[in-house]
Amino acid sequence: MNQYDYVIVGSGIAGLYTALLAKEQGSVLIITKGSIGDCNTRHAQGGIAAAISKNDSPEIHFHDTIAAGDGLCDEEAVRILVDEASDRITDLVNFGVPFDTLNGEIALTMEAAHSVPRILHAGGDATGEHIEVTLSERVHDSKIQVLEDCLATEILVEKEQVSGVRALDCRTSSVEEFGCRSLILASGGAGQLYKFSTNSEIATGDGVALAFNAGAEIIDMEFFQFHPTALRLPGVTPFLISEAVRGEGGTLRNTEGHHFMPDYTPDGDLAPRDIVARSIVYEMERTGSDRVFIDATHLPHKVTTTRFPHIYRFCLDHGLNVTKGLVPVAPAAHYMMGGTKTNIWGETNIAGLFAVGETACTGVHGANRLASNSMIEVLVFSKRIIERIGKGAETKAPPVSRSVEVHHSLSWRQVPEVLPAPSFSTLQQLHWDKVGIIRDIESLTQVADIMAAWQKSLPQPVDRPTYELSNLILCGRLVTEAALLREESRGAHFRSDFPHSLPQWQRHIVLVK
Repeated sequence: MNQYDYVIVGSGIAGLYTALLAKEQGSVLIITKGSIGDCNTRHAQGGIAAAISKNDSPEIHFHDTIAAGDGLCDEEAVRILVDEASDRITDLVNFGVPFDTLNGEIALTMEAAHSVPRILHAGGDATGEHIEVTLSERVHDSKIQVLEDCLATEILVEKEQVSGVRALDCRTSSVEEFGCRSLILASGGAGQLYKFSTNSEIATGDGVALAFNAGAEIIDMEFFQFHPTALRLPGVTPFLISEAVRGEGGTLRNTEGHHFMPDYTPDGDLAPRDIVARSIVYEMERTGSDRVFIDATHLPHKVTTTRFPHIYRFCLDHGLNVTKGLVPVAPAAHYMMGGTKTNIWGETNIAGLFAVGETACTGVHGANRLASNSMIEVLVFSKRIIERIGKGAETKAPPVSRSVEVHHSLSWRQVPEVLPAPSFSTLQQLHWDKVGIIRDIESLTQVADIMAAWQKSLPQPVDRPTYELSNLILCGRLVTEAALLREESRGAHFRSDFPHSLPQWQRHIVLVK
């Protein structure tokens, strides 16, 4: 078995940044199932949040994050995030990330639910791509070993301690094992659960499935964020129309041209994402349409073309001129707030196993992620993982706890009389229709029964597609079972049969094998 100090699963910003820090302390291997550039980071348009202006402070950023999280943020984790954010921005600048500037200073913009402009961006709306490219070039130059087209399939645990990882070479179908002192899961989210998603095709919940199957605790899976505004055109994969478009003054209009968001909330177009997404759903139902529109025609032409060049060009390529006409949009699955439960050092309940990024749940996001907090969360907690290991992480798994938790294990359900054959398309349609923006007990129960039956009947995976389907089915069960258990509405989780937040549900659902 090839032995390393660190094995990192995933090559997005989480995996690359962690690898660059880890190489100073030992040997590093990155395992990624696609190429080093296949990740969600590359699609992140809006930017990265940090309190770096004279009109801002970590305290203001803290309160904005807590408010968005709707009662479920871990305050200690949020405090760490906002206090360490500016130092991590400095790290990116030192790595060479070309943040946009104005009059010699880093330019900042506004996004929904932020009190002040604090969103840094690069290349206008190409922030994720610039960070990804910069870090991947650094990894290449550092001679860190990267195994592409290699899918991690099992975490190896001996005497309650991680000993390594088993992986499938997707090109040759051969299986290898890699030993390590520390295994860091950084493989992203599970956006491919849903028919409409802003995520790339690699987002199949691999890290959460690996962690759960190894015995790690999984938390807050019912909270899945739907971005309110993804381009909705026939035959076109949903393309994110950044929240920053509304931050710059864009407005949402229905098919009748009516500016409807003020009808739903005093915050209007800059309300939290869950409120905007639900408002759009209600408006689409009211008007009998599958879309609404973003109106940016009143913004200065130069603002639109320079601040959002990717959006402008993508729309233009599909026959839409953002500066002159309305852009059809609808909600799409965007970000998984739940994941592998970690403490403030990225540690899980399995010694030697760490998680970071969308695969992890640090407690920062609570029930609803504040826009642009995800990339800064990656940087802050990646740094803390390497600091923790450098100081000598315990061989015994640490306690990982939130303020109030309820633990549940998955149990087998009754097999439905009519069971559709398992497939990506059926799974995505089921989750979009029944475990999406608006949920109820009947729909959730139906999907939970189907997912349990599928999981029981699936043959052993043998290649990347079958492993990805297996991982998505497991993640779908985790999301659906948690959504069934939470009999209230909070943040991104909305139950039409329990439409209000309830004090007794200000707690976390933890799922275990």
